[in-house]
Amino acid sequence: MVRPSAGGHVGSLHFFATGPRSALAEVHRQRRDLLHRTCSRHTRRQRLLQPEDLRHVLVDDAHGLLYCYVPKVACTNWKRVLLALSGRAPPDPRAIPAHEAHAPGRLPSLADFSPAEVNRRLRAYLAFLFVREPFERLASAYRNKLERPYSAAFQRRFGTSIVRRLRPRPGPDALTRGHDVRFAEFLAYLLDPRTRRAGPFNEHWERAHALCHPCRLRYDVVGKFETLAEDAAFVLGLVGAPGLRFPEPPPRARAAATRDRAARLFRDISPFYQRRLFGLYRMDFLLFNYSAPSYLRLR
Repeated sequence: MVRPSAGGHVGSLHFFATGPRSALAEVHRQRRDLLHRTCSRHTRRQRLLQPEDLRHVLVDDAHGLLYCYVPKVACTNWKRVLLALSGRAPPDPRAIPAHEAHAPGRLPSLADFSPAEVNRRLRAYLAFLFVREPFERLASAYRNKLERPYSAAFQRRFGTSIVRRLRPRPGPDALTRGHDVRFAEFLAYLLDPRTRRAGPFNEHWERAHALCHPCRLRYDVVGKFETLAEDAAFVLGLVGAPGLRFPEPPPRARAAATRDRAARLFRDISPFYQRRLFGLYRMDFLLFNYSAPSYLRLR
């Protein structure tokens, strides 16, 4: 359905062709170049993308924008920003409730368009995504969805399956509620071949490259959770909306606490499972230039 251009990507960098080169624009050029080189080295001939592959790429026709959202990487705030830009919500993104930002149908995705319309937008629009250090994102997903969830329904849906499959003697409460999944059980579930045979991962722990297909679609901006404020301002400047305020990112102290929490969780995991899990998420580390965390024992 979606065919890459001669360079292996579709998309346009015309947004960067005018104006003075800033230091941040150079950072983003280097990220794009590294992504392209890594894709060239590590990907072989791939199937054409189908509509379901484009579900995470949201469309703003008024501003010529494509945003691929990765859960646990500030996607709620980016959806708020897109709604504010569209004029279908309050102009201050912070005034938009999270449940409205995530409501189905509020923002169209590329999957809603015909192949010709998809390719036209890919050629002409500014495309961006935001990524995060893969294991910090994984730890955040576990904490938010399984350990201290906002939704008991999510625990019942996934937690009960994990407990039933991987816990030797689960109690009746755990089988009913799925409320006490341990991090080691969660990782074992991710590594279990039966999980992949049943279908794609849930979006909260699916690899960023599997959600956004950066080796098939050309992204003009690869933003990072670790530099969220600067990268968000850069994107809004390119869009021509520098006055729109992106909701404040987490303070540095909280970011450090998140890193420490991930380190504590993974230190209790055996080196064998650490290596296997790193292999599972390896392409995200490579494509987006993240080093293996120092707490891992990979050798």
